[in-house]
Amino acid sequence: MIERVFEPGHPSTLGHFPGNPIVPGALLLSAVLDGIQAWLGTGFAPFQIRSAKFQRPARPGERVVISYDRVAGRETPGEEIRFTCTVGESPVLTGQISCIAPPKAK
Repeated sequence: MIERVFEPGHPSTLGHFPGNPIVPGALLLSAVLDGIQAWLGTGFAPFQIRSAKFQRPARPGERVVISYDRVAGRETPGEEIRFTCTVGESPVLTGQISCIAPPKAK
C-alpha cells in the first residue's frame, strides 16, 4: 500500500478542468503501476491492464491510498494483480493487471 497526494499545482491538473480540477486517470494509473513495481521489487513488463474502473474523480490535494494484492488461484501463466485507489472510504479507481512473466516478490 502506498499513499499519494497530487498537489493542486501539479502540471497535469491545471487543464483538467479549469475551475473544477481533477487528477487525470492516466496519472492515477501511472501511480498504481509505479507502486506495484516497487512492491514487487522488479519490473513486470510486459503487462496488460485487464480492467480499470474510475468510480469518482480524485481531486488535487486529496490523499489517495493505493493498495494491491495478488489474485490467487489463477491458471494462466504469469500473475494477476488487483488494485484499488481510495480517498477516505470512497473508491476512486479499481482494476486488475496481468503480468506475462511471473514477477518475484521481495
